[in-house]
Order: sequence, then C-alpha cells, then structure tokens
Amino acid sequence: MKIDAHQHYWQPARGDYDWMPQDNGTLNRPYWPADLAPSLARHDIDGTVLVQAAATVEETEYMLGLADATPSVKGVVGWIDFDDTYHLASLKRLARHPKFLGVRPMIQDIPEVDWMLRDEIQWAYRTIVDLDLTFDALGFPQHIANFQTLLARYPSMRVVVDHVMKPQIREAMAGREAFSDWAAGMTRLAEDTDAYCKLSGMVTEAADGWTIEDLRPFAEHVIDAFGPARVMWGSDWPVCRLQAEYDVWHDTAQALTAHLSATERADIFGGSAARFYRLR
Repeated sequence: MKIDAHQHYWQPARGDYDWMPQDNGTLNRPYWPADLAPSLARHDIDGTVLVQAAATVEETEYMLGLADATPSVKGVVGWIDFDDTYHLASLKRLARHPKFLGVRPMIQDIPEVDWMLRDEIQWAYRTIVDLDLTFDALGFPQHIANFQTLLARYPSMRVVVDHVMKPQIREAMAGREAFSDWAAGMTRLAEDTDAYCKLSGMVTEAADGWTIEDLRPFAEHVIDAFGPARVMWGSDWPVCRLQAEYDVWHDTAQALTAHLSATERADIFGGSAARFYRLR
C-alpha cells in the first residue's frame, strides 16, 4: 500500500479546535474526505492515517465515524486527557474500535516542557503499552531530551515522532543556527530508541519562498538517522496548505527521496506506516 501517514479532517463549527486562528481562511473551514479524494487518486495513495486536531474525546469519536464511512481512512490517531484518570475508561473503550490506532497528546501546545514526565500522567503511557496502542510524539526540538527519557522508561511503547520534531527551518533559511542541536537530538532518538519518524510538517516550518534545498538537509538527516524502514511520509493536509498544496509537498518529498532504492522509497511512502500502525 501507498500510505499518507498523517492527515486531518475537521469541522470548525464543532467548536473544539482551540488552536485554529479564526481569521485564517485556509484553516478555518471544513475539510472532508471528498476534498482530499482527488489528490489521493492522483498520487495512487491507497489509504491514510487520520490524526486528531482537537484536544477532546468527542473529536476522536467524530473521526472514527468518518473512518467508518471512508474506506481510504485506514486508522485514526485520537486524543485522551492524560491529566484525568477517568479517561482510562475512554481509552479502553476507544481501543475496541477496529480503526483506532493510538493517541497523540498535543504536547507542542502545553507550556510546561516537562509535562510529559509528570508522575500523575504515567498511567496513560502504561495503558498505551498494555493495550498495545501507538503514541504520536508531537513536540518541538526543546522536547527531544524529555522524549528520549520517556521512551527509555517505556521501551515497548510504539512511538512515532511527528513532523520530524518541527525544526525551525525558517531560522535556517535566515542564516541562523537551527540544525545542529536538532540533528544531534534526533540522532540520539534514532540510535537509542525504536521510534519511527514522520517525514511531514516540514513546509509549515519553512518561511515563504522555501525551496527543496531549504528542506533537504533536514529530510536527509532524518532518513539517514532512522533509516527508510523507520521513516513514513505524511502530508499534514490541510495544514500543509499554509505553504504548499498536497501535490507540491508530495512531489517535493518524492524528489527528496529520489536517491533511495525502490525498496527504501516503498518503505517511506507506505511500508513503514503499514508496519508501525499495523494497517490492514
């Protein structure tokens, strides 16, 4: 299968997308499966992983309803409140759905950098492991050290790093240092853990007027560090539309991986996601 390992559908009128700018016409509008279907067909993509965009269980249930009605959605990464132990029951209930894959706390939006290591939320990681679910690690370079600590604490937890941990590509484009610390941290994650990494979200970390050469060092480092068998391509659609339409980012990712073998490219554009998420 050719898989888009990270995309979103949403309906802002639901009222729980707190991060969404109300005055942003690109983001603040509904996105449905019918909107994405032409791009999936154009690029022979067999299925997608639908990822949470709101910090509510209700949105996860909404996505599972979409997944039930949309054959191209192979699985859903949802959300629970790690700060509320009553959500243990919610996680167990959601895990019974055949398309529920795992969870993604919105760590990038939590002001406390060390939140993920707080004693009172460890029950959530233990439950993820016990239920054999996945964990999408959404953060910034400042979170890498804590993610490494977390993954060492739960070595059997199936973890994928979202959006190559959001390096500040726009800073690098402006001639400021943004590569070395991020690269060293990602190498440590790759070498010391079994985590996978999503080749996604890069264009939205770049400045206007970005080129493929602005992205190349970051993409090549992730592929070299994790290896193609642990890297999966994702569109991050429709967020990617802030800087590039689906077709542009897909073709850019194809160009960034053109030097790899056919087998390695097949891993990045489907095989790795299918293995990690155990997609049917």
